Amino acid sequence: MRKLILLLFAIMPAMVFAQGFQVNLHGQKQIGMGHTGTGLLQDGASVLFNPGAVAMLPENYVQAGVSPLLFKSDFNPSGTTDQFRTKNKIATPFTFYAVWGPKDSWWKLGLGVYTPFGGLTDWGNTWTGKYVLQSLNLKAIYFQPTLSIKLADFLSVGGGFVYNHGDVDLTRAIPLVNASGQPGQAELKGKGHGYGWNAGIYVKTEAGITVGITHRSRVNTTVKNGDAIFNVPASLQSIFPQPNTFTTTLPLPSTSSIGFGFYPSDKWTLALDVNFTNWDVYKVLAFDYATNTSALQDTYSPRNYKDAWSYRGGAQYKANSKLALRFGGGYATSAVADGYVTPEAPDANRYYVTAGLGYTLARHLDLDLSFEYEYLKARTQTNIESQLSGTFKTNVYIPGISLAYHW
Repeated sequence: MRKLILLLFAIMPAMVFAQGFQVNLHGQKQIGMGHTGTGLLQDGASVLFNPGAVAMLPENYVQAGVSPLLFKSDFNPSGTTDQFRTKNKIATPFTFYAVWGPKDSWWKLGLGVYTPFGGLTDWGNTWTGKYVLQSLNLKAIYFQPTLSIKLADFLSVGGGFVYNHGDVDLTRAIPLVNASGQPGQAELKGKGHGYGWNAGIYVKTEAGITVGITHRSRVNTTVKNGDAIFNVPASLQSIFPQPNTFTTTLPLPSTSSIGFGFYPSDKWTLALDVNFTNWDVYKVLAFDYATNTSALQDTYSPRNYKDAWSYRGGAQYKANSKLALRFGGGYATSAVADGYVTPEAPDANRYYVTAGLGYTLARHLDLDLSFEYEYLKARTQTNIESQLSGTFKTNVYIPGISLAYHW
């Protein structure tokens, strides 16, 4: 039994911060154009996409948006015709941006509050992988004050400090049944924080092409004194002491991007972005429990993630002075190596398409809508630690809406 219990806690949120939880929903204009924005000058979302571009914005901004995310995944256990599906729960990644500076000034200040990592997954308590995961609710909220400086009419730079507030709630079954035959349950709940930075350069070339280069740093997020809650048969409560807490540190990886903006006419804007995410930093997952027993020991579990890339393209067409139409798409590689795929986020290489529109409601007020569909390639895996074996198929649906006031 001891080996079984140790395995259970070694695979606690095995993939809570992976490509599948890198949300990338940072602005409706940018989503509509395939998540491009590093080399563009669009709105207050430049605080995140490229702090260097903020000083070039011709107006000040206050804007907010939300992108309800529906994650639908199916699992077919190897050697069976069974199908298990996630429940229809909706996560709500959000953004808030503010940009201010004197008119025609060489500097601007910005503030961004956004959710670059997060997820909401619920497989229920009866599926075949209940001992690996029942549900996960994860949020990582970044706060980023920013300063951007125009060095010349064609060049600006900027950067911001990042504070991350993280919140995680994970449940799974324990293979220890009570008198009525029901398995036990473990729940890990905690809040954590970390620190980092975001910096960028924005250039207008003589050819009329705009170029942006950015780097968002790694943010080590530490959860201290999180609650480790165990519901087990009374006869085993002594080896699952209550109350109990845990401490863990998870690396949120750095991201480097380069983006280009092209302007073939007054009505058309085209964009390309390439993003590199340094997931190679996620080597191990370790948990330190405040109180240990013969069955509940601290764990040290290898993850060996790999770096991931995404390739993005998009376009905007200005139909008239009030209406803009947008579309785009891209391809992203998975950070999760074979043998480490888990139901927290059954990650795989993915394709996506996006669409959107912008409409000027009033002189200083814009409404932006977006929609995204992601298709993850089917992935047949046997997890090295849990031995959960089967095929995951996943689709993601994401509408979005935002309002922007500018002056």
